[in-house]
Amino acid sequence: MRRRLISSTLAVVLVVIAVFGLSLVVVETRTIESSAKDGVQSEAVRLVGIVENRILAGEPVDAKSLNPQIAEDRYAVVRVPGRPEVHLGGHPRGKVISSVQDGDHGESVTVAEPRSVVSEQIGRTLLVILAVALLAVLAAVALAVRQARRLASPLTDLAETAERLGSGDPRPRHRRYGVPELDRIADVLDASAERIGRMLTAERRLAADASHQLRTPLTALSMRLEEIVATADDQDTVKEEATIALGQVERLTDVVQRLLTNSRDPRTGSAVDFDLDEVIKQQIEEWRPAYQAEGRSMGLSGTRGLRAVGTPGAVAQVVATLIENSLMHGSGTVTLHTRVTGNQAVVEVSDDGPGVPSDLGARVFERTVSGRNSTGLGLAVARDLAEADGGRLELLQQRPPVFALFLAQEMPPHPRREQIVI
Repeated sequence: MRRRLISSTLAVVLVVIAVFGLSLVVVETRTIESSAKDGVQSEAVRLVGIVENRILAGEPVDAKSLNPQIAEDRYAVVRVPGRPEVHLGGHPRGKVISSVQDGDHGESVTVAEPRSVVSEQIGRTLLVILAVALLAVLAAVALAVRQARRLASPLTDLAETAERLGSGDPRPRHRRYGVPELDRIADVLDASAERIGRMLTAERRLAADASHQLRTPLTALSMRLEEIVATADDQDTVKEEATIALGQVERLTDVVQRLLTNSRDPRTGSAVDFDLDEVIKQQIEEWRPAYQAEGRSMGLSGTRGLRAVGTPGAVAQVVATLIENSLMHGSGTVTLHTRVTGNQAVVEVSDDGPGVPSDLGARVFERTVSGRNSTGLGLAVARDLAEADGGRLELLQQRPPVFALFLAQEMPPHPRREQIVI
C-alpha cells in the first residue's frame, strides 16, 4: 500500500509539473525573446536620437564618439548621407536579432544582438524551472512517504486486530489513529470483539451448565443399570442389553465431561492412545440390532490391530454418527473399512445408497444442512469432535457415499488383514 500511495502521489505531481512546467517554459521563452527585441529596438531609437543631435550641433559622427553609447554585447551600423558608415562594437557571429531606425535627416541606425545571448538567458531560465520542479518532486515524495506511513501503519495494525479476532482472541485493543475513517473501522472491530467475547462467554456458560445438569441424571441412570446387571444373573438377555446400555451411558458421560472441561478451558485436550478396533467393535455391536430390524447388514474390512490417538468417546461418537447417517439416508450393506495412509489411521464408512445429492456435496458438513427433515447438526458436530483431537472428517465420494475419519496412529509391528461380514 505504501508503494501505491507514493506512486500515485508522484504521478499526480509529475503530471502537474509537466502541464504547468511546459506552459511556463513556453511563456518564459517568448518573454525573453520579446524583451530582447524590445531592447534592440530601444537601443536603435536611442542611437538615432544621439546621431541626429550631433548632426544638428555640427559635431562629428564617428566610432570614437559613439562607442561609449552602445552595450558591449551589441553591434551597430550608423549610416549618414554623404559620410562613411560607422561600425560600433564587435561584429556578431551566427544569427542575430536586429532593428533598423531612420532619422529625420536621412540617417539610419541598425542595432543587432547575437541570438546566442538570448539562448543563454533561456537556458538559465530552464535550469531554474527544472530545479524548482525537482524540489517539488522531492517535496511530494517526502509528503507521500509521510502520508503512506500515517495510513499504512494503522491499516497493518487493524489487519492484525482482525486476525486476532478471527483466531479466537476477542479482546478489544482500543487503539485510535487520528484518521476518522480508520478510527471508525477500529470502533467497529472493538465492538465486534466485545460482542464475540460475550457470545463465547455465554456459549461456554451454557455448555458448562448443560454438562453439569446432565451429569447427575447420567450418574443415576448408570447406577440403575449396574443394579439391573447385578440382579439379572438368570436372565442373560436382560443382562446383555443392560451391559450394552451401561457402556453407552459411560461413553455419553465421557462426552459430557469433555464438554464441561472444554467449556472451562478450550485448550485442554483429552487425546490418548487407544485401540481403534475396540471402538469399531463396540459400535457394530450397538448398531447391529437396528440394522437387522431394517433387514440390512454391516460389514467390517481392512487393516486390523490399529491404534490411534484421540479421545475414545469422541471417536466413538463420530463413528456412531456416520453409522446412524447411513441407517437413515442409505441402503444396503454398510461397510466399515480401516486402512493406513501415511501416519494416519483411516476409518471409512460407506453403503449402497443413492449417496449425497450434488447440491449438498460441498455443504454436507455445515450446520442446518440436511438432505431430509433432520436437524443437520450430526455431521457438523462429528467434524468438530474429530478436529478437536487433531483429526479430520471428510466426504471422499458422493455416490455411493464414502465418509472417512482420519486419526493420528501408531502402526503395530505386523498388522494383519482380514474380511469380516456380520
